[in-house]
Amino acid sequence: MDILATPAEMRAWREAHSGRLGLVPTMGYLHEGHLSLAQRSLAENPATVASLFVNPAQFGPDEDLKRYPRDEERDLRLFRELGVDAVYMPSLEVVYPAGYQTYVNVEELAGMLEGASRPTHFRGVATVVTKLLITVRPDRAYFGRKDAQQLRVIQRLVRDLDLPVAVVPCETIREPDGLAMSSRNVNLSPEQRAAAAVIPRALELARRGFEDGTRSAEALRNIVRDTIAEERLAALDYVSLADSETLDELTGDIERPALLSVAVRFGGVRLIDNAELG
Repeated sequence: MDILATPAEMRAWREAHSGRLGLVPTMGYLHEGHLSLAQRSLAENPATVASLFVNPAQFGPDEDLKRYPRDEERDLRLFRELGVDAVYMPSLEVVYPAGYQTYVNVEELAGMLEGASRPTHFRGVATVVTKLLITVRPDRAYFGRKDAQQLRVIQRLVRDLDLPVAVVPCETIREPDGLAMSSRNVNLSPEQRAAAAVIPRALELARRGFEDGTRSAEALRNIVRDTIAEERLAALDYVSLADSETLDELTGDIERPALLSVAVRFGGVRLIDNAELG
């Protein structure tokens, strides 16, 4: 497995591997969700590159970048064991050199939900993903459905900028109690970790309500609100029921595919999750 540290090294590697290429972008501290993306890429492409870069541009001023978990040695071992062909590991100075001032904004999609709570988040995501796609030049790039808004932002920027890559959505990987796997889960105390199972429980109750015939958007939101309110350690940031493509909030009865999404805090740890309806 090759480890590449600069855009020049990455481009030279790509020139030497001209066949179809899959890219798995990560911020490291790998879990089964990340590994499932790599496994799918390995199954669908002759070669796979993973990236490891903790992107400061997507952290807000009140978010603890230093607290984000890191274990590069373990990450590299796991990628090597899977059979990943190369890992692109640029330094902060390589991605954002002194004087850096160019960012990518996806205007409407990035301004709602997570964007409302974290105003600069998607600017950072869109910028680093665009740079990765330009440097690595993959044919396919793999992203999880857990970060549903992020997925839609990336699909939109690829479409709007005419980037020659297929964005491949991959299913959310969950713990036995339903909690979506996330690198941030390690920051939960044992009590908070047990309490966090309220998130998938609330989403599942709403999904069942939808399947049983409940179509009122507000009634479905209230199922989620009321369920999470029963957990004393959980502080709801938002619950949204939005058009699955535009992410515009829905009112009245649901008549088209919808995305039910939540953000919940457990102490200093903020977790997100979602369910597709219809």
